[in-house]
Amino acid sequence: MKPFAFADFVDEFKVPFTYIETSGGYWNDAGDWIDGGEVRTDMYGIVLPLSEDDLQYAEAGAYQAKDRKVYTTQPLKMGAEIEFKGDRYTIQNFKDYSDYADVYIYYMRWRET
Repeated sequence: MKPFAFADFVDEFKVPFTYIETSGGYWNDAGDWIDGGEVRTDMYGIVLPLSEDDLQYAEAGAYQAKDRKVYTTQPLKMGAEIEFKGDRYTIQNFKDYSDYADVYIYYMRWRET
């Protein structure tokens, strides 16, 4: 079965956001601890408010009106963060439509900064 081609749709309506992964610290060869930090990557995707159906209970618990979902053509990591329009979100859930579409859909929980 050929998947639906949504990547062109994402490309047409994409908006910029910052993808943030936190790297852990490590011990270097000299035996010194090197602190981890944030790795920030500029990305594009479609960031949408949640629908009424999305706001119902899900695996990650109840969502709130400030939470969002993001459609992207690149895979993201659970627990990573996204900064969008001055707000920060944590990636909480992945809707796996990979058998049917060429995009990734993630649910993001808004977090107070």
